[in-house]
Order: sequence, then C-alpha cells, then structure tokens
Amino acid sequence: MNDGTNKATEHLDVLIIGAGVSGIGTGCHLTKKSPNISFAILEGRDALGGTWDLFKYPGIRSDSDMYTFGFNFRPWRKSNPLAAGQDIVDYLSETAKIYNVDKKIRFGHRISKAAWSSQKKIWTLDITDSKSGEEFQMTCNFLSSCTGYYNYEQGYLPEFKGYGDFKGTIAHPQHWPEGLDYSGKSVLIIGSGATAVTLLPAMAGDAAHVTMLQRSPTFIVSRPGIDPISAKLNRWLPAKLAYSLNRLKNISFGMYLYNLCKRKPDQVKAFFIDEARKAIGPDIDVEKHLTPSYKPWDQRVCVVPDGDLFQAVREGQAS
Repeated sequence: MNDGTNKATEHLDVLIIGAGVSGIGTGCHLTKKSPNISFAILEGRDALGGTWDLFKYPGIRSDSDMYTFGFNFRPWRKSNPLAAGQDIVDYLSETAKIYNVDKKIRFGHRISKAAWSSQKKIWTLDITDSKSGEEFQMTCNFLSSCTGYYNYEQGYLPEFKGYGDFKGTIAHPQHWPEGLDYSGKSVLIIGSGATAVTLLPAMAGDAAHVTMLQRSPTFIVSRPGIDPISAKLNRWLPAKLAYSLNRLKNISFGMYLYNLCKRKPDQVKAFFIDEARKAIGPDIDVEKHLTPSYKPWDQRVCVVPDGDLFQAVREGQAS
C-alpha cells in the first residue's frame, strides 16, 4: 500500500470488494488471465473466507457440493462434497496463496461509498481503515462487488413478544458466542432451513435435548457424507479428470432432479417423504412434522449428510 501522503489518490485497474469465495475466485482469474492488470481486494473484516469464516455455529458446513461450489482451476480433492466450514476456509486460504492473491488483500478496509464518473470513466471509493480510523479514497476503472447478499453487521432477527424477559441464552448463528456451553441444557432452534438442519445434529450430542420449532416443514433429504463414486474417481484418476467427472456427475444429477421435481412433483414429494419416514422411524408423525405444504424445489431442499438429523431424532436426542 502507498504511504499516507498519496493513499487518497491511489488508482488501480480493478478493485474487488470482499475476500470470500467470489472475491478470491475473481482475484485468481485476474492473476491467471490478465497478469498485467493491477488490482486489490478490499475486505472489511480481518480475515478471508467470507461466510465460512464469519459463521462459527456448531457444525457449520456447505450444503452445496464442493465439486460445483469450488474452483474449476483448483479441483476439490476430498471425497466429502458437503465440506465443513473450516475446510472451506482452508481451501480458500491455500488457493489465495498459490495464486499470490493473498498479497492483494487489504483487510479492515470498509467502504462507505462508491461513485462512478461518466466523464472520467472511473470509480471513486470512500474507505475507512477500521484499525486506524483513517478515511481515504481509492479509484479504479472496474469495480467488482463480491460482498454476498446479506448484512454482515446484523443477521435478521424477528421481534418476539417477551424476548427481553427470557432468562436463558439467546444465540444468533451469525453472532455465535465464543465458547458457548450448552451441554446438559434444553435447546430450541427456531427455523427449519439449512442452518437449522445443520445445528440440530451438531448440538444434539451435548445438549440435554434439542427441539426444532418450525413454522412449516422443509424438504429434508439425506445424502452420503463421503461420496463413494467421488472417492473412487479421486483415488484412481488424475486430479483434473476426476474433478471434471465429479463436477459433471453432480451438476447432471442436480439438473435431472430439479427437472424431475418440476415434471412429477407429486411422485418426487412422495419419494422424499417415504425416505424420511424410513430414516426417522415409526414413532414420528411424518405427515405432520416433515411434510411441506409446497412442491419440491418451490423452495430449497435441505440436505443432511448420512441422515444425521434423522438419526438424532430417531435416537431421542432431538425433536
């Protein structure tokens, strides 16, 4: 970085906002395909990884397979397609180092304004250094926003009557308290989406009991935590070929399943619910607790590795 005397006027060809999956990927592509382009990644926090570094709740993982979610120029070589959050952060950190993108990241740079000048054909960004409090500007010809789609400062929190009167601990997954001890305690998870179905089995082993409170059920589908086909392809084939086949397999299956859901929604719905009934056991009212009112893929389908949520409920650790 330039010293303070000319920091305000520093100009680069490209500025990337955010050092998460998209920001790191954009930086790597620029390095590979346009090595003479000057760029920097401006990250408001003090670490790369975006979502996967910000969230610290128990069991955080991807529910999109890493052969599709990862970078095609650096194949995901592990056989667990639903990767843990820390594994994804490690993958991003290693990728950034391999392509020297880590040297382009400027941490603690918070952007308050971005303005385009048609006359000058440049962007001007108002930036605050969160450590020193210094305010300055940078300019660029091209601005790439890789900030994600939600508010990093405060996740959504509905208003609940009596919220302030509750004597227990309230934890938001986006601001999970470090070292939170829930062992031997009764836990209530509000919601039934991707975060909820991850939290329930992760907390069930230590909590006295975990209950997931649903406004309406979500489609929950089990898939292997370790993909046996991917494991064999990774073991016997060159990395790039194995990655290409794994990616093709998963994208093709995803497209097939989505189209099947749209063409034969009732049959797919019956199949999903029947599989859930087999996995969760006879003591649960599947029609009431696990049967959505909508058709498959009218909303997102939640994936659980090795049916861990079903197992926790079946064994009485959760409801």
